[in-house]
Amino acid sequence: MYEISADPARLDVPRIHHWLSTDAYWALGRTLAKQEAAIAGSLNFGAYHGESGEQHGYARVVTDQATFAWLCDVYVAPEARGHGLGTALVAAARDHLSPFGLRRILLATDDAHGVYAKIGFEPLGNPEKWMSLGLQ
Repeated sequence: MYEISADPARLDVPRIHHWLSTDAYWALGRTLAKQEAAIAGSLNFGAYHGESGEQHGYARVVTDQATFAWLCDVYVAPEARGHGLGTALVAAARDHLSPFGLRRILLATDDAHGVYAKIGFEPLGNPEKWMSLGLQ
């Protein structure tokens, strides 16, 4: 029922911006210019309804395509939730990254641990090794 594509030409950027800037706790208030820059510097995945072609999901991966990737901005439109689309979208991103032989793929979530666990993500084994620098 859904097609998942990494073709950046298919992305509905205004829709993605609206979703994230108004409904995603991690991106509230993000500007369109900031979202466009994030898209331009990332590997992007869209989930498109098979009949209408309308975009119903989005995920973004920041990666060097050699050693590391960060999965972020995973979003499924409210009307498409509850049918496994989030899991399918993340699995498609994981599968797309597989040939690169990455050492790890990281993500952060407040509330979707079960979605990510279904496709193999697990809590950090040694969180004390990791650090972050928050600039804003």
